[in-house]
Amino acid sequence: MKIFYSVLLCTLVSATSYSQKTKKPKKDTIQQKTVKLDEVIVTGKLKKDPVFSSSSNNYAKKIVQPKNIADLFNNINGFSVIKRGNYAIDPSFRGAQYEQLNIQYDGGTKAMHACPNRMDPVTTHIIPEEVSKIEIIKGPYTVRYGTTFGGIINLVTQKPDYEDSGFHGKVSAGFESNGNSLVNLAELQYINEKFDIVANAGYRDFGNYKDGFGTTIPSSFKSSDYGVKLGYNFTKDQRLKIDWRQSFGRDVLHAALPMDTEFDNSSILSIDYKIENIGEVVKSVSAKAYHSYVDHLMTNDNRPSFMMMEAASGVEATTIGGKIEMNWKPAKDVNLFSGIDVMNIARDGERTRLVKIMNGNTLATPVTFNDKVWQDSYITDLGFFTEAKYNLNNSTMLTAGVRYDNVTSDIQDPEADFAAMYDLEKRTEHTFSGTVSVKKELSKNYILEAAYGRGVRTANMIERFINHFNVGQDPYEYIGNPDLKAEVNNQFEIGIKGIEALKNGFNSFQFQTSVYYSFFENYIVGIVDPTITRKFNPTSSPTNVKVFQNLDEAYKTGFEAMAQVNFLDFYNFKSEFSYVYTKNNDLDESLPLTPPFTTKFTVGFEKEKLWANAQYNLVSKQDNISESYGETSTSGYQTLDLRFGGKPLKNVTLGLAVLNVFDKGYNSHLNFSFTNQADFGRTPVTEPGRNFSAFLQYKF
Repeated sequence: MKIFYSVLLCTLVSATSYSQKTKKPKKDTIQQKTVKLDEVIVTGKLKKDPVFSSSSNNYAKKIVQPKNIADLFNNINGFSVIKRGNYAIDPSFRGAQYEQLNIQYDGGTKAMHACPNRMDPVTTHIIPEEVSKIEIIKGPYTVRYGTTFGGIINLVTQKPDYEDSGFHGKVSAGFESNGNSLVNLAELQYINEKFDIVANAGYRDFGNYKDGFGTTIPSSFKSSDYGVKLGYNFTKDQRLKIDWRQSFGRDVLHAALPMDTEFDNSSILSIDYKIENIGEVVKSVSAKAYHSYVDHLMTNDNRPSFMMMEAASGVEATTIGGKIEMNWKPAKDVNLFSGIDVMNIARDGERTRLVKIMNGNTLATPVTFNDKVWQDSYITDLGFFTEAKYNLNNSTMLTAGVRYDNVTSDIQDPEADFAAMYDLEKRTEHTFSGTVSVKKELSKNYILEAAYGRGVRTANMIERFINHFNVGQDPYEYIGNPDLKAEVNNQFEIGIKGIEALKNGFNSFQFQTSVYYSFFENYIVGIVDPTITRKFNPTSSPTNVKVFQNLDEAYKTGFEAMAQVNFLDFYNFKSEFSYVYTKNNDLDESLPLTPPFTTKFTVGFEKEKLWANAQYNLVSKQDNISESYGETSTSGYQTLDLRFGGKPLKNVTLGLAVLNVFDKGYNSHLNFSFTNQADFGRTPVTEPGRNFSAFLQYKF
């Protein structure tokens, strides 16, 4: 039975083809003896995997030269990306984004952005080539990994290759024609039974790309990264791991933001410890601690507004957190996970403006102004959780969890006008979340899942403390609200997945589908306040501002579906569909950033040393929009991507691709609009046109 579920679930979440050929079991290796860290999903384990979870890996066969980690989500069903250029890209899942998604590295490590415009989202602080797989829990269906509103994304980085001890490494290089972009990576590792060490370094240089209309889009950037991982095995059941990485972004152009990034430096340190097989009742104890720091400088030196005003904004963000969890079994059929986690986010920084022209008149002596960006604010979340898995019978697993969070927030250096609006005192919130789900084996080849989750998200720092800054898709200045109530997502979902063996040249048919419905409490949006006028450039339109507020009458519903036929041993045909519908009844419109209906058809061929696929993407028009957010209807589009890869030599991997084969000119509905650009109006950023890509990797 365990073997069946391993095959079934791995196949369902894999984008590669299924083969009926079996492999010989591997010999006992260090990997099998080493305590496993970093993962939230143990793929193929019916009694351990969270409900509605999946894992995506082998990105090299699907993605070629990703700009940052957000590009890895483009081919995962249900995901879209929010784009402000080539660098500032955020994933969106089922219409949830930003802090509505719990995005973490290696089972809990976080690095929060410093820029209020999200020039440096969490996806920019680690190189894509370091990600071995992406684990996804598709809703608030677990309480073990921090507060979860719309889902969990765990980016699992590369682990040492324990297939063979000793010294190993790899070097790789890639090129993209559209932008003359280069990617380089080098990695070394040494492994023995007691300890392992992995070190890597990478460099990326992306130029401005041309869209399908032949227009050059300002989107170039450079980044360099390095990381070191050290693992030590005290015993076969006890492991310590230390990770250190730094990332350096330089000369980043943001097509849809008012400024560009001069530099973006981040440092992340994490320490993990786990001990297993402790006793009959207490099975394991794990602990994690991490610290991340982001130092960010943005300017308008290359923008049209520089002639009237020079602006430079230096901001910083510090994230400190940790977690202790115990796995214990008080009874044979009950598996409990109990623990405590904490996360503190602190931000500060200011913007300096040298005003040269005021009210249409050139000043003989420019005037300098200093604006407090984050007003020296912090948010601390201390959480307590317990989650139980109970075997109702041999084919049914019930999971239930409850979580309490104590959230403290404070603003320590407020601007005078912001202090005049609110009673600014340290605030403490008490939130409760929970989930209950069931996973049922209907028959030998089918699994039914059903779940309810109550996910709670307290307001982020932008929503609480931003003061007269442009942080939305529209040109409004936004003002935070430190009195916001926490958002609540009550989500229900039911789904089924299965696999059937076929005959006459067809190997198997597999499918999965789920339908969900969410109703929201205290949904947070920015709403125009006609009583407050702009603080900066007061004569510019719009003259009023938006203030973040809570709404009660909002919901979303949707579905995802996948079907795949595997035939002639090495071929497959797959179709995927995703749809989201949202409604804000308070304003009688859609919720912001709702993706359109998306369909993908993929035909592929895969052998051990040769693979190829063609993916046809169909995206519908989106006229279910949020006008109050500044959205406009977008047209549908169709694109074709071709990918080919192989291993011409024993340790060499070669990849070739043609993306957007027909050079289609289009923009994604979630793309932000060009802002403060000399040759562009306020229209959505367009996507790259035809792009030839090549990738070469050598392992030793």
